Amino acid sequence: LSLNLFVLLVLAVCALSLLAFKAVSTLVNLPRRAGEWRALRRERAAAHALREAMTEYFAARYSRARKAADRALACAEGTPQLERDGEFLLLAHLVGAGSLHRLQDRTQRDESLRQAMKVARDIKGAPRSTDEAPRLLAAEWALDDRDALRALEALAALPAGVARRTHALRLKLKAARMARRPLEALHTARLLANHQAFSPDVAQSLTRSLAREVLDEAHAIDQLHRLWSQLDAADRRDPQVVAMVAQRAVRLDAPADARQWLRPFWDKLSTLPADDRCAVALALIEARSGIGSDWLPRLEQALHSSGHESEVAAAVGMAYADRGLWGKARVLLQQSAGAVELPNRTRRAVWRQLAALAREDNDEPTALRCEQAAAALD
Repeated sequence: LSLNLFVLLVLAVCALSLLAFKAVSTLVNLPRRAGEWRALRRERAAAHALREAMTEYFAARYSRARKAADRALACAEGTPQLERDGEFLLLAHLVGAGSLHRLQDRTQRDESLRQAMKVARDIKGAPRSTDEAPRLLAAEWALDDRDALRALEALAALPAGVARRTHALRLKLKAARMARRPLEALHTARLLANHQAFSPDVAQSLTRSLAREVLDEAHAIDQLHRLWSQLDAADRRDPQVVAMVAQRAVRLDAPADARQWLRPFWDKLSTLPADDRCAVALALIEARSGIGSDWLPRLEQALHSSGHESEVAAAVGMAYADRGLWGKARVLLQQSAGAVELPNRTRRAVWRQLAALAREDNDEPTALRCEQAAAALD
């Protein structure tokens, strides 16, 4: 053979050998490639079902969302790639559980949530949010079920960093109020206020309302002191909260303790906002019984700086009457009795005090008119 023909024959043999090897390899690998193709189809079907489930869920078609989530989980079974994808399984379980929650199927919802928590625990190297999501949902759904204790238990199981998030604190506030734990709710509301979760006006109104609930739980003066010490420093500096604790102390027959709370704020009465001055003055009216002579300079100073305000004039006049300074008291009380901006309860007390002063002067007709004026405010 010539050299050229030999080279051509060698090349032809090599090409045929290569083609034969590729054909045999393709034939041998055909089952594996078919399996990979089927797995790819299942993965695509599962991803499509999960996207559909999420779309239907946010469109409020919860029954369809649940069925789509079930299809996604069914496609994941037997697909190794999806069976190892914990985040995919977790999301499918959560969408299904959320749909069941909207459909009020609590039994199946709780089972789906347990499956989601199991998947979250089994994920290795996953971000912490995979474990936090089902726990937060469990707390939120417990609140929807009006089960405050279960919600608080779920929130208590969260890591410290997660429990300080705004959403978790909102859930805790709602659960604490539902469970009638005003002190815990107050501390939570204060944290939310520090996180600027509310506008300043809303935060102030909420914390004052919760502080009142806390103080109303006291049924003895010692218990009131203990609850007061458990409030945040910001609440103890709030004049209106101080007025609340003073009024509660009066109802517990401890007016001296009430005045002790009011004294620091009465000393700086002129520097307080108008609403706070009003609250402190009205609280002193209730706490006037047994007021000592050490209060007289404070009363004179308040009258000099804020005597044009009806609440302050009424408080000073009632305190003067309690001390037996009837001449000074009568002028201030007559001025306050006609002040329509005063609460009816305060005006009734002023009219009755004027009636008592009239009887001290043996002026029964005037006392009767004062009593009638008080009765007309009921």
